[in-house]
Amino acid sequence: MASNLALDGSIVPRTVRRRIDQRTEPRADAATEMAVVELRGRKHEVQLVNLSPSGAMAVFSLIPHIGETISVTLPGRPAVNGYVCWVRGGKIGITFAAPVE
Repeated sequence: MASNLALDGSIVPRTVRRRIDQRTEPRADAATEMAVVELRGRKHEVQLVNLSPSGAMAVFSLIPHIGETISVTLPGRPAVNGYVCWVRGGKIGITFAAPVE
């Protein structure tokens, strides 16, 4: 049976806010930095919200699928591959395939 549902972060709403931060590494505020995201063969300039060695949060007007492959070019660095790990409220979470320094 076919479905029109997509894993875009809107199917399972978070009803309870996290009480603890389970991330193992700090996030650096990157609100003034821009990056280039390549998704489905097209490049898009995005504003970074925060950045860590294993991922980033970015403001992104499109709604990619959770798990979708993405490439991110950070300022002054080569492109890094990753995937979309969450989508919510005009922002996306990206997990990098390999840590960035």
